[in-house]
Amino acid sequence: MTIWARIGDFVQAIGVGGSDLIDRALTPFFGDEAHRRAVAFTIAIVALSAKMARADGVVVAAEIQAFRDHFAVPSGEEANVERLFQLAQQDVAGFEHYAAKIKALFADDPATLEDVLDVLFVIAGSDGLIHAREIAYLERVAQIFGLPTCACARIRARHVMAAPDDPYVILGVDPGADNATLRAEYRRLVREHHPDRVTARGVPQELVKLATERLAAINVAWGRIAKERGL
Repeated sequence: MTIWARIGDFVQAIGVGGSDLIDRALTPFFGDEAHRRAVAFTIAIVALSAKMARADGVVVAAEIQAFRDHFAVPSGEEANVERLFQLAQQDVAGFEHYAAKIKALFADDPATLEDVLDVLFVIAGSDGLIHAREIAYLERVAQIFGLPTCACARIRARHVMAAPDDPYVILGVDPGADNATLRAEYRRLVREHHPDRVTARGVPQELVKLATERLAAINVAWGRIAKERGL
């Protein structure tokens, strides 16, 4: 059974009542641990996206569509995604609660937490503009996730036009760092964000595209620094 079929079953099972979609997802109903984590990951993305969509005061169809497009929602499952958005918006649990839940789920996997933040930036910008309130929301999510400031800045720089076009920001390093430190951090980022590494983490395949984009940005940033320093 696919992850989307299980989410469809989940939507049908909970009906209109209750709260805390993630807790409900993490039940024996969803089978083995790996599949449960995959379902919980997807539901957490939907919940955080839905709550972020209200951060700028209005939920637009483009934000729901962005999720559909990014996660390649199969034909026939669109209504379940929309229903999850609606349930998350109605849930009395706030976004900080959901962010804390996903932090607990992936406490030993900060790279997956970066994946979540990256997807949220994609959805925030789906209406053509990332609003100041959405930025504040995303920065708060990153804080709850325990991500370093440099990681949040690196992701933001790829999605926000006003973000500084600074290769040191992309690599998350101090401009005063020596060449050996810069090279070591570049190599670490390449290993961490390589699409094969993302696939091995067991997150949805759609995130491989984001990983490829991240890796391209990291390589461009390193190329600029290497040229500037004559490396």
